[in-house]
Amino acid sequence: MDIRKLLDKRILILDGAMGTMIQRFGLEEKDFRDASLANHAKPLKGNNDLLSFTRPDVIKNIHAQYFDAGADIIETNTFSGTTIAQADYELGADVVWKINFESAKIAREIADEYTRKNPDKPRFVAGAMGPTNRTASLSPNVNDPGYRAVTFDELKSAYKEQVKALIEGGVDMLLVETIFDTLNAKAALFAIDEYMDESGKEVYVMVSGTITDASGRTLSGQTTEAFLISVQHAPLLSIGLNCALGASELRPYLQVLAAKAPFYVSAYPNAGLPNEMGQYDESPAAMAKQVEEFCKEGLVNILGGCCGTTPDHIKEIANVAAKYQPRKLNAVSN
Repeated sequence: MDIRKLLDKRILILDGAMGTMIQRFGLEEKDFRDASLANHAKPLKGNNDLLSFTRPDVIKNIHAQYFDAGADIIETNTFSGTTIAQADYELGADVVWKINFESAKIAREIADEYTRKNPDKPRFVAGAMGPTNRTASLSPNVNDPGYRAVTFDELKSAYKEQVKALIEGGVDMLLVETIFDTLNAKAALFAIDEYMDESGKEVYVMVSGTITDASGRTLSGQTTEAFLISVQHAPLLSIGLNCALGASELRPYLQVLAAKAPFYVSAYPNAGLPNEMGQYDESPAAMAKQVEEFCKEGLVNILGGCCGTTPDHIKEIANVAAKYQPRKLNAVSN
């Protein structure tokens, strides 16, 4: 089924945090290695993307838990699935391909299994494309503001490798997410467009930015409206916001997108703000109560959770969202 038809009918539910769930398994260094990585010199524990082929049972279990909680869309375990991000672990293109292809394949298998069980509730797979750990707009060296740790072309090439593997692995859409630098996102969108032109393969594209603090701006300094203007040339399925803030803090910026965006709007906030230990304490019920305000105001078409959220959070969010109509595209004024 075309996901647009569903988005016009109801609010679709995205899954919650992958990293939060992985922590529950208490994995050790050996879990992040298979035979091909047995002698790799660098420690790999914490490189969660590797688990898609070193411990696929863990990733399958997490995907299933989110579907059981009511998710319509799951994200692949590929947030750091680029050669740029994996360079920190001294891992190259062969491993990056494996991360993305196997992650997409696992998610596709689980999604199809749940769709077969209940054809009236088709499940979808979004290929997660994180921002990388480098920024094209800002210098990491305060003494050299003109310096850049990565170029646009390097980002584009890295993203293109990821896009190819995700699409060949079977994703329904690509989700360029947690965008703190819009130039990075533009490189991702350029890579997607170039690959689809060359291959003839097409999938929907979702974009989700991150407002980093109470200033209401991304890390590279854009307001929500400026961020929207910067990417709305692309033929997107949706645009939204995720991470950094809890639901209540995210609301005013979602209002901007809901009023201005010519696309469907998504939101997947954190489970509140982190405590002094960096943990997220907001309960599923408390978070659901906050996101209900998004639904009441007609701000969203896609709703899920980011850092600290679990299947319990997604279940509560899904129950709340089911009571409300989705945001209407024809209400948008540009």
